Amino acid sequence: MNDRVSKGEQLVRQLSSGQVAMIAIGGAIGTGLFLGSALAVHTAGPGVILSYAIGAVITLALMGALSEMAVAHPTAGSFGVYAEMYLHPWAGFTVRYTYWAAQVIAIGGEAIAIAIYCQWWFPRTPQWMWILGFACALLYVNARSVGSFGSFEYWFAMVKVVAILLFIAFGLTLLAGLGSPKPIGFANLTAHGGFLPTGMRGVWMAMVFVIFSYLGTEVVAVTAGEAKDPQTVVPRAMRTMVGRLIVFYLGSMVVLMSIVPWNQIQPGAGLTASPFVKVFQLIGVPAAAHVVNFVVITAAASSMNCNLYLVSRMMFSLARGGYAPAAFGRVSARGTPVPALIVSAAGLGLALLVALRYPNGAFVYLFGISLFGGLYTWLIIFVTHLAFRPKWKAAGGAPLPVKMYFHPWGSLMGAASMLAIMATTWWVDGMRVTLIAGIPWLGLLTIGYVLVVRRGAHNAN
Repeated sequence: MNDRVSKGEQLVRQLSSGQVAMIAIGGAIGTGLFLGSALAVHTAGPGVILSYAIGAVITLALMGALSEMAVAHPTAGSFGVYAEMYLHPWAGFTVRYTYWAAQVIAIGGEAIAIAIYCQWWFPRTPQWMWILGFACALLYVNARSVGSFGSFEYWFAMVKVVAILLFIAFGLTLLAGLGSPKPIGFANLTAHGGFLPTGMRGVWMAMVFVIFSYLGTEVVAVTAGEAKDPQTVVPRAMRTMVGRLIVFYLGSMVVLMSIVPWNQIQPGAGLTASPFVKVFQLIGVPAAAHVVNFVVITAAASSMNCNLYLVSRMMFSLARGGYAPAAFGRVSARGTPVPALIVSAAGLGLALLVALRYPNGAFVYLFGISLFGGLYTWLIIFVTHLAFRPKWKAAGGAPLPVKMYFHPWGSLMGAASMLAIMATTWWVDGMRVTLIAGIPWLGLLTIGYVLVVRRGAHNAN
């Protein structure tokens, strides 16, 4: 087995399949669904249901590709290690650093969101107090054993799951007219400009926002390095997680589009702009905005917690691969990569300072790198899988217990979709920064890779 993979086995395997699946859900479901879904609705109208269905198909293909590779190489470096092994060391280097930076920036965004919504309850408190408090608490959770992290994230994610299920269940009662003289029905799906008021173009443009809701599901592969019996746990967790996400996302969108006319849902920064608030108000939930505020804070904290786990494992993997200082590849007595967590926290601190100091300037570019990072990571995963299957067979690898359906067409479709969504950001309002920031970032990483390789060759001599 590749040396990069075997070294990662020092991490302790404590995560069950239930914890792995909930960690993935925690990473995927954040404020993007509860608040950001309004942007997708504004772009596609009821056709956003198709957008989420397309996103589900792409995610299924990604999980199939990752399942095969994670079972073959259960390591914390995950797709970064796979890219290094089956594509090129440059690919492994750039995807790990890009993913690390993307998640660090995403954590900063979640921390700021938490502060804003805590201030909605306590307007006289400073933002930095909430940011510092949540950051310290979640760093402590991540510094403990991975088993403690898994338990904590399980219940964090459960709050979001329960909220979505209640949203769907109560929404269906409104649609069916239970408890009211007249059912709402599904007329709103076609009553205001038709099911596709902005055409298929709008459905595709909305994919820029929709795919962001699915980003984070790749965390399942990262947990393979610390999962019990990864050959069984990881594929089972992937199937469970994707199935739940499809039900949650499609169910939520069908209920939302049926109850609230799409042209009454306007994107905005305030909590009351959340389409979920409108539905809870129609259901008759007292203080609906307060209920959603609690859920949004929990969702942001869960995503923040999960992303801290991700960035520490990516930095750990970079150190193990010789692309970061060796100290970041060490683990504590409990098997946790604390040095990698600390340096990731330093990156988080820098992102937060930039965000707070330049909220409408530099942080926009950081957000662009974050979105680019997610799309680039998925692209590399699909391309890696195209190279993995034939090389695995040629090397005499054992028969894989799980296999992706429709190979290689699933990975080809996924890679093409990522390139198309990247290109589409150029024509979506406010999203052009994805390419403006992402492409130069990739250029800087390439220069860094060349310098690292040269330094390694010099040291070897």
